Amino acid sequence: MSDFTSNFWSVYVAGITVVGIVACLLLLWFSGKAKAMTAHDNTTGHIWDGDLREMNNPLPRWWVWLFVITIVFAFAYLAMYPGLGNFAGKLGWTQAGQYQAEIEKGNREVAPLYAKFTAMKLEDISRDPQAHAIGERLFMNNCSQCHGSDARGGKSFPNLTDGDWLHGGAPEKIVETITAGRIGNMPPLAAAVGTPDDVKNVANYVLSLSGSPHDSLRAALGKSKFGVCAACHGVDGKGNQTLGAPNLTDDIWLHGYGENAIIAMVTNGKINQMPAQGDKLTEAQIRVLAAYVWGMSNGVLPK
Repeated sequence: MSDFTSNFWSVYVAGITVVGIVACLLLLWFSGKAKAMTAHDNTTGHIWDGDLREMNNPLPRWWVWLFVITIVFAFAYLAMYPGLGNFAGKLGWTQAGQYQAEIEKGNREVAPLYAKFTAMKLEDISRDPQAHAIGERLFMNNCSQCHGSDARGGKSFPNLTDGDWLHGGAPEKIVETITAGRIGNMPPLAAAVGTPDDVKNVANYVLSLSGSPHDSLRAALGKSKFGVCAACHGVDGKGNQTLGAPNLTDDIWLHGYGENAIIAMVTNGKINQMPAQGDKLTEAQIRVLAAYVWGMSNGVLPK
């Protein structure tokens, strides 16, 4: 691993780049000095199609100087911009800096568009047709990759159109989630629950909480072992939004349904991450996006 963090690769890349440019210059110089064997009429003796003879004329002077100019340009470019390993260039230009500058420029241009939404309540924003259209575009560009274009999610990706919220569905909570992101961590608990048979019993008890098909005998045996899970999901299994622990008494299964899925979850655990958007979207954009998501969950349509 130290090979990738040392200065060796920077020097290696810089060296290869410089040697390549110098080699082009030397090739031009040697080709200009080299003398080819020619006949008295300045031909090389190569003949094609009966009468096409190869001449030994020098390269056009304009072409030679154009070649030299490209080499000089290459050195000037490498001095001003990154290209020699870790050397940043005299101008300090970076792709990240260019990207950030363009994002800031775009945000300044659309700031007047978002200005009127700043003082509005999110509930009111969700009913505004213009805000709804903007929110839909923001959702498609930033959220649909995981939650789907219809916002109904999929396995391990929450459905945003229902009323089931891991961390709360109030407008302020949605803003908080979009801004800072979320990390859900279900630790492996098989060892704490007991034997594989105990894990199976707990899985059936969890199924019984939502009225799903289950083995009633195993569910009864698993109730006492559910205490390990109750620390997060609550004694009644209704979850804890402060911790992001799901409600186990409904019929919504984020990571898969059935005995085997629950056994796998208890045995292996699960880490899920909702990436933070606070460094990508402006505060106004997040408010409009949050209003759009809240409106989908609550069936609110623009006026």
